[in-house]
Amino acid sequence: MSQAEAVAVRDEASAFEGQDLETLLAQWRRERPDVDPAGIGICGAVWRAAERLRRGVLANLAEHDLDFAGFDVIMTLRRQGRNQALSPSALAKEMMLSTSAMTNRLDRLEKRGLIERMRDPDDRRGLKIVLSNQGFDLVDGIFVSHVRTVEKMLAPLDKKDRARLSGLLQSIASIC
Repeated sequence: MSQAEAVAVRDEASAFEGQDLETLLAQWRRERPDVDPAGIGICGAVWRAAERLRRGVLANLAEHDLDFAGFDVIMTLRRQGRNQALSPSALAKEMMLSTSAMTNRLDRLEKRGLIERMRDPDDRRGLKIVLSNQGFDLVDGIFVSHVRTVEKMLAPLDKKDRARLSGLLQSIASIC
């Protein structure tokens, strides 16, 4: 990413930030003292943190001309192992997507030569999706920079804080 692109991402992130959360909460407490807005502050902090993390990951992917959708597909396929294939519906299920959302992603990745569609040997009407050698090599390279990017963003948290945060977020996810 060029220096100009990095500045643009930072400026866009600043624009996203909006009002300071403590100021926002103080305004609501003043206007509606009968309602505790603390949950809004927590949700706002989670959303803002998620947006910062998302932007950091996207900046890393931009160097490889990938969007998050394509990255998610090739990472899911890579986790299966070399030459391991998934049907489009199994891939969508692993990624928690509808099969209709998958088709466009697969078309783009196939056009780039990162995946291959193969006939399912067990179902002549079915397809299997596998990473091409080019896709496999790309994912292995991106994985290292992806982990490095994530680690850099999470650097302020020690192991204990990371475990605590992970548990808290899992608690929220399990009730929503």
